[in-house]
Amino acid sequence: MTERKPPGVSFESFVDKQIREASERGEFRSLPGFGKPLPDDSAPYDELWWIKGKMHSEGASVLPPSLALRKEAEDAQEAVAAAVSESQVRRILGEINTKIAEALARPPARPPLNLTLFDVDAVLERWRAERKLP
Repeated sequence: MTERKPPGVSFESFVDKQIREASERGEFRSLPGFGKPLPDDSAPYDELWWIKGKMHSEGASVLPPSLALRKEAEDAQEAVAAAVSESQVRRILGEINTKIAEALARPPARPPLNLTLFDVDAVLERWRAERKLP
């Protein structure tokens, strides 16, 4: 607990002394963000800054379903490029194709989905060609 401000000492110099002493004791080193630059404050004030920061730190997203599925399709293509076996490629494409088929069966959403099912055999041919497999 901090000591009380002595009479005759200005409030500002009392606070500065408390901060300096705490800094010398290393009490600020365990705070999150210690040693990192301050965020840019030139942007206009956003009342929901803390919610957006929390969502970003937890990897949450609020994309419309069609955009989220487009992102999943892009991620699936990257996963196919990194796949090490044909069965892994088939599993990745099977999962995303199931999601795309379900989305195409529903009424159109906004923004439009603009996706079609992946041709697993064609993707596998490209995958083999990239790895020079028979």
